[in-house]
Amino acid sequence: MAMPAFWNRLRRSLRATLAPVPDISATLWLQTLQRTPFLAALPLHDQAKLRALSALFLHHKQFHGAHGLVVTDAMAIDIAAQACLPLLHWGDAAQALGWYDDFVTIVVHSGEAVARRERMDEAGVVHHYTEVLAGEAMERGPIMLSWQHVEDAAHNAHQGSNVVVHEFVHKLDMRSGQANGCPPLPASFLGTHSARAAHEAWWAAWEPTYAQFREAVIKAERFGAHKPWLDAYGATAPAEFFAVACEAYFVNRERFALEFPGLVPVLDAFFRSAI
Repeated sequence: MAMPAFWNRLRRSLRATLAPVPDISATLWLQTLQRTPFLAALPLHDQAKLRALSALFLHHKQFHGAHGLVVTDAMAIDIAAQACLPLLHWGDAAQALGWYDDFVTIVVHSGEAVARRERMDEAGVVHHYTEVLAGEAMERGPIMLSWQHVEDAAHNAHQGSNVVVHEFVHKLDMRSGQANGCPPLPASFLGTHSARAAHEAWWAAWEPTYAQFREAVIKAERFGAHKPWLDAYGATAPAEFFAVACEAYFVNRERFALEFPGLVPVLDAFFRSAI
């Protein structure tokens, strides 16, 4: 007769020591879905999982509004939901959010930010310049986002563009030690049996596609050829092509599949496997 009393005490003790499970109100979550049709189009069970994942994300991250911008709960939820979209099919929430455990702060600007840069050329001369940014992911540091671009997520999805997905998949890419367009891969990636084979399979799909896209962008910019659908910024480096491709894959999968059919199974294999 003592056993039930013991288990009741144990349950009460656990409830007292465990942190409360975070939640997003149904009203705020519905508003987020209404503002982002590509999230509203998810199956209901995926929406529920994304809501729980986003709530836990918000529990562990801090938002800072630059230059006096007030980041409301609705703004934070919009960002969290889009940031967690790439993690949706990666095991449990804690395992999935481990991909983002190298930073805490998300800095939100009302519009684009101007960053000061410097670059040393081959002759050793340092050049100073400014760069206009809609977002930026810093290695083992915060993420910066332009609210103007986040707010336009529904419209930008038609062009396969999404600043939140772009910057957060950069974080995935950085987990390999450098942002080179190839995030850490499971040994069983695409049926391979070693890390080397997994990377060979990855690059076999990405390298020729990147080269073709880069050539198409050059022809459009220099010779007036047809402008590619995907953002031309992806032609600047393999890491940017990965981020730009992931944007389109998540927010306009149908058009992305038409433009880059060879990358769809590769991204499916990566984003739908627990690593």
